Amino acid sequence: MQVYYMNGAGNDFMVIDVRGMELDFPKLAVELCKLEQADGFMAVDNSQAADFRLHFYNADGTRGEMCGNGARCVCRFAYDLGIAGETMVVQTDAGLVPGWRLSESEYRVQLNNPSVLDLNRKEDVAYVELGSPGVPHGVVRYDGDLWGDKDRLRERMRSLRFDPAFPKGANVNFYQVMGPGEVRVLTFERGVEDFTLACGTGTGSVAAVLRRQGKLPQGVLTAHNPGGTLKVTIGGQGEEIDKILLEGPTEVVNVREIEKFFPENS
Repeated sequence: MQVYYMNGAGNDFMVIDVRGMELDFPKLAVELCKLEQADGFMAVDNSQAADFRLHFYNADGTRGEMCGNGARCVCRFAYDLGIAGETMVVQTDAGLVPGWRLSESEYRVQLNNPSVLDLNRKEDVAYVELGSPGVPHGVVRYDGDLWGDKDRLRERMRSLRFDPAFPKGANVNFYQVMGPGEVRVLTFERGVEDFTLACGTGTGSVAAVLRRQGKLPQGVLTAHNPGGTLKVTIGGQGEEIDKILLEGPTEVVNVREIEKFFPENS
């Protein structure tokens, strides 16, 4: 079987085509992610509601509702394998996600609109869920050197990830304002239980918070993640949000041929 090792602005994933198969996805996620120390695992399956269905799992085998950078990568996977055309719709646990091929490496997806957007869930921490059931995010503005202070922030971000204020746990996204419509983002991700180089739904959540606060008047956010830069475009009237578009780079890093569904030492 072929396993694609893909990267989207720093988020890396193991991706397989499972159409017509029934497999142990949680075990596959754990074992395949170990091969490259990847952030997540994605399986492309048949769908009656869209061009294909995305099963997304974190590296620890827990299922995720959706993944923004993962969705962009899986759109490239589907296009490259002839599963879908340049415009497609992906069925996810959080809802249907439209996707577009912009160039050989650039892909855009429409993230699910917020089902929860609470600017003051816990002191200075906003809480956002994109989709229903939504991907949970704690969003915090940081006024220091975000990336330079990374190691010092680790324990605070880890604590917020498990905070009782977030009943499902949460990805934690700190952001530093660099200028109008431009931020740096640092993410501590559930299921990985460490920093990741980018988070697509987290970047979308930061943009949603800034939009609700009236700090994104043009509706466009350039978000620099340690692994790459993402662009978010938000549509809507006033405080209402009716569209979140996420775009950025994708890369096929490697394609592995695996004779078994699990490595020998599983």
